[in-house]
Amino acid sequence: MKKEDRTIMEKKETKLYLHLKKWLEKAALDYGMIEEGDRVLVGVSGGLDSLALLDLMRTPMIFLPNFSVLAVNIDLGFEEEYETYKALEAYLKAGGYEYVMEKTDIGVFSHSEKNRKNPCFLCSRLRKKRIVEIAEDHGCNKIAFAHHKDDIIETLLLNIFYAREISTMVPNQPIFSGKFHIIRPLAYIAEELVKRYARERLFPIMENKCPTSRNSKRVYMKNLLDELEKDNKDIRANIFKSMMHVKTDYLLTQKPGEASGGNNSIEEISLDMERGGTVG
Repeated sequence: MKKEDRTIMEKKETKLYLHLKKWLEKAALDYGMIEEGDRVLVGVSGGLDSLALLDLMRTPMIFLPNFSVLAVNIDLGFEEEYETYKALEAYLKAGGYEYVMEKTDIGVFSHSEKNRKNPCFLCSRLRKKRIVEIAEDHGCNKIAFAHHKDDIIETLLLNIFYAREISTMVPNQPIFSGKFHIIRPLAYIAEELVKRYARERLFPIMENKCPTSRNSKRVYMKNLLDELEKDNKDIRANIFKSMMHVKTDYLLTQKPGEASGGNNSIEEISLDMERGGTVG
């Protein structure tokens, strides 16, 4: 390791840094996110979450194989003077990152009169489409987004409340028949810790100029969870763990009229009644 790299690592190796690295590598190992020789595109919006992910992904790994990183930013066109774009580019240059940045009008178009119904959906779709194209152009087979544990929890509730389905973001998602994988290395890490790390590392704060960033359904869900946690501090942890303990026999996956089997033991019937089942 070079002398300057050692100096950087000495500054990084705080208790919080080691904690985040531990859980980042555990998530990557649990879900097979990284393989030897992978080229990982890291989506960098300029927000603190994405800067934290980029920072952590560029540090030496203990248990993960060798991989390379390309930082990619898609400017959405909300700023005429591109202040955030310039600040982010200066940060990436100073850090010695390999990066690609593009100026687009994706955000402006998604919030225009042509698409007033669901600007967030269209903006996300167009941005991800361009990111996949850049991944292909630069030989990247993995695309890393900075979605953390809170994002996964909020997405589950958003999909239940508004999409009428039980689903969420997954830590390792193959797309285009496995040609690319979307990975989420921060999947085990709470938002609070990511933000604390960002403060510790003194990342530049870049204002999100998206007009719906402060009143989206995701913000509503975040506020709802905050309120619930006033009565039960484990709400978020319990929801996250519940996604790993799914009992499909107690969901309405069976079509009306289909036989249930009828071979339940007395103990199983009693347990079923406790969970809300009925007899008769």
